[in-house]
Amino acid sequence: MDQHLLNDRNQFRDLLQQTLETAHKHLNVIDSKPPATDRFRGDDLSLPDEGLGGAETLALFNQRYGDQMAASAGPRYWGFVTGGTTPAALMGDWLVSAYDINLADRGNSVAPAVELEAIKLLRELFGIPDDFMGVFVSGATTANFAALATGREWVSRQQGKSAAQEGLYGLSPIKVLSAAPHSSIFKALAMLGMGRTSVVQVGKLPGNREAVDIDDLRKHLAALNGQPCIVVANAGTVNTTDFDDLKAVAALKSEYHFWLHVDAAFGGFAACSPRYQHLMDGIGGADSITIDAHKWLNVPYDSAMIFTRHPALQASVFQNIAAYLGEMGDEPDFLHLTPENSRRFRALPAWFTLMAYGKAGYQEIVERNCATAASLGERISQSNLFELLAPVRMNIVCFTLAGERTSALIEQFLTALRDDGRVFLTPTVYNGVPGVRAAFSNWRTQESDVEIAWDALQTVAEQIRQGTY
Repeated sequence: MDQHLLNDRNQFRDLLQQTLETAHKHLNVIDSKPPATDRFRGDDLSLPDEGLGGAETLALFNQRYGDQMAASAGPRYWGFVTGGTTPAALMGDWLVSAYDINLADRGNSVAPAVELEAIKLLRELFGIPDDFMGVFVSGATTANFAALATGREWVSRQQGKSAAQEGLYGLSPIKVLSAAPHSSIFKALAMLGMGRTSVVQVGKLPGNREAVDIDDLRKHLAALNGQPCIVVANAGTVNTTDFDDLKAVAALKSEYHFWLHVDAAFGGFAACSPRYQHLMDGIGGADSITIDAHKWLNVPYDSAMIFTRHPALQASVFQNIAAYLGEMGDEPDFLHLTPENSRRFRALPAWFTLMAYGKAGYQEIVERNCATAASLGERISQSNLFELLAPVRMNIVCFTLAGERTSALIEQFLTALRDDGRVFLTPTVYNGVPGVRAAFSNWRTQESDVEIAWDALQTVAEQIRQGTY
């Protein structure tokens, strides 16, 4: 055995303790560290001939990168829609790496039972009916991919073919109807060979809404003259957390022939709060559902779920048959249900955090995040430096600079804000206007963080306006 490997095996406990201290040092100051930083610009390292061993490698990492690691899991990282990691989720995730189990099949460990149990707990959290099967994937993009792949198979079988077996040749083009599809929908359609242009943009409700106009959706469905299609409904749009009327969309299935996929990547967490759970009414009418765990569930990257009531159809797409894998059987192993064969035990952090904090814990996180978003929105609405681009419906604040607001100016503002080091936000365009998004989904975020961020926002905006940045 290599001497460094031998030494590290003999000193495993000490190495883990040193790693714990490194992690604790970072977490102990995460509230005050910059939530984002500029890219690393150091010299490249060369691969050592003999290696350094674990302790020296940790020391080198800390010296080279450690103090520069951003607090993206901290309370003022409001870019994209990014959660943090609850203490219990981190406990679970550390055990995932220690166990290092490939969660591909159900036959060689107890770990698959944990995933099935975590999925059951999540169905209860989101109010998803029990006849939905769920499985963990790497993120919402992969979940949307898996859902649309299964929907593609459903549509192809309505045409008497199987896209999974025969490909798309000879099939009529499959239309995908949606009012405000997330960019990952287009990416998934590109990977599936259906093409980005298969998306048909349906009209939105008037009044600065992103939600689908049900009457216009009905017209588009009627125009297909019975041709089956896929409808992608939104439970929480990325710019303004707007919701389609899921109940009304699902009701159209009694008249028209379509696969209903609900993209509830973060909006699905509305079900956690009595104040917002009405927005998820009708979710049981879906054929497939995407919900992202590394957003509002606050577990480590990477983690999301696809739920579907058509597991056999899903398995027909993702099955992986080989002599060494055995038969698929009536209860397909996880490797037959997702794009991955080898799968990290990503269900364990979810199981830990769900059991640790329960329904009440997630209701409190969701409602506190929505309250802090509303607080920022109120400050913006009363400011002469900014203006809201849309109402604050839940946890997303969509706004822009007052006066001139070109994309270049927004980029300059956000770069200056990042370099200020107190809060991190990401850009957007809403109704043709370049703007900014603040997404509240971290369990650490408090009203005091809004106060800190608001001071930073005003300071940087004044600098940009006066040309002193």
